[in-house]
Amino acid sequence: MRIVVFFVIALAYVGAEPVGDIALSEHASRRAALRKLLPNAVIALAGDTEPARGGLRTPFFQETNFLYLTGWREPGAMLIMASEGDFLFIPKRDEIRDRYTGRKAAPEDPNIAAVTGFENVLESSAFASKLKALATEGRAVYGLPSTTIQNALPGRELQSAERPLARLRMIKSPAEIAHIQRSVDATIAAHLASWQRLKAGLYEYQVAATMGSTYFEQGCERHAYMPIVASGPMSISLHYSANKRRMDSGELLLMDVGAECGDYAADITRTVPVNGHFTPRQREIYEIVLGAQKAAIDAAKPGIKLLGLGEDSLNGIARKYVDSHGKDLHGESLGKYYLHSLGHHVGLDVHDATDPDLALQPGMVITIEPGIYIAEEAIGVRIEDMILITDHGARVMSSGLPRSPGEIEKRIRQR
Repeated sequence: MRIVVFFVIALAYVGAEPVGDIALSEHASRRAALRKLLPNAVIALAGDTEPARGGLRTPFFQETNFLYLTGWREPGAMLIMASEGDFLFIPKRDEIRDRYTGRKAAPEDPNIAAVTGFENVLESSAFASKLKALATEGRAVYGLPSTTIQNALPGRELQSAERPLARLRMIKSPAEIAHIQRSVDATIAAHLASWQRLKAGLYEYQVAATMGSTYFEQGCERHAYMPIVASGPMSISLHYSANKRRMDSGELLLMDVGAECGDYAADITRTVPVNGHFTPRQREIYEIVLGAQKAAIDAAKPGIKLLGLGEDSLNGIARKYVDSHGKDLHGESLGKYYLHSLGHHVGLDVHDATDPDLALQPGMVITIEPGIYIAEEAIGVRIEDMILITDHGARVMSSGLPRSPGEIEKRIRQR
């Protein structure tokens, strides 16, 4: 009966409509916005490369700033942006390389402008000479640290484009929000599928496998990060990812797992009882973490800070709540067991590009993830949801995954 119910719940989420790629015109708009932030400058970026025969352990994934500006997912590409135009540089055809890693686009392809969205597509070998020609005296050159760019302009100072890019990336477009929501929905399905499988005697890696297979079946390309499936005493380790422990009845299981679909990440955490029942102490700690999360979400709106320790920050609000609720076994405040910041931005990277000087604005997507980790009691509780900042407050993008302890117990016992 358990197996039947598990597959019914999992299959209910399979076949979700995929979200198409971000339009090439949106990438062009992003480049225009960056040029506006950096007028009369030359901007140069290098994409990631891969070994000639591919990465046997780690597949190729494009550097995310480069992906944000170009939408180009193939290795070895470079970009120059200037008032004279935007120039994409890609490697020439290499039949031997293609035999190992698949056929790639080449600058001589007849439809290359339509495929890339760039009017100017040149061979990679032309990058250095083109950059030198555009980077005339009196013109600042912006980019990200790159040996390729430094070698092309020896002796020239390369100013960082990191903060301007972060400011653009922090505000998500409607298309980006749709991609993130797809990843969130696939991640919710994965968490629900894992709840249906839980029982004492399973290993953490079996739960991780159930979760990953759920969102892979929906067309998600990869984990947004290595799954954290931490039971019992391992739940107090913030980035535990060995996932090799056998779970026992009466323990908590912390699952910090997220899908990446269409290049955009999700990041959701739930802490649940392996046997479907919180002990009184587990429930007490869980309720405190949940209260801190609710306080932060209720306060989320444009103009407030995410991080910091004051009442003008969501982190400060959550920490104050934890510090004023509950005690440890020695009668001391629980604040010292809150070991990390409240959250981070999410997008093309699970810990997305951020300018710490910016307060929250509409269109930002962040996590709210308070936690309490008490080693003495082998209790680690983290509850993490993703929220979208709106004009007047916030919308919980992951609201489809229950948070209340009663609802969690009910869903687990339904298996």
